[in-house]
Amino acid sequence: MSLRSAVAAPYRAKGRDSIPESEFVVALSLDRDWFSPDQAKRLVDVAVSEGLLAREDGELAVTFDPDDEVVPEEFRPDESVIQTRTTFQRVLDAVVETGESKQETVAGINALQSDLGVTIEAAAVLYAHRRGVDVTDHARRAREELSG
Repeated sequence: MSLRSAVAAPYRAKGRDSIPESEFVVALSLDRDWFSPDQAKRLVDVAVSEGLLAREDGELAVTFDPDDEVVPEEFRPDESVIQTRTTFQRVLDAVVETGESKQETVAGINALQSDLGVTIEAAAVLYAHRRGVDVTDHARRAREELSG
């Protein structure tokens, strides 16, 4: 996933799992020239909402091992990584990453939604669960969206 790779790059370069937000923004905008500073700040917000980064004491802590993420030298993320995804999109991506067809997955989720009379997010979480895809964080987020 390119968002994950974009997030991992500054941590891999610094050899740390926590850096100041300003240093993260500089790494993506000036050091790598991937984004403008405003876009890099937007990426921070998206990565926090996706659970890839956590704000702690004025710093950004990566929530996964950045060394596990391969960042090829020629890698350059596109602007789609700075767009906030809905819970449905996140669950759909998680299922598709396991090798399922996107078209079949969407059709299956839509059928569940229609059959059960639930929200698209609830149907997506159930669909993923039935296929053994761990979407626990997404399920929690969907539950929060329903009650909040």
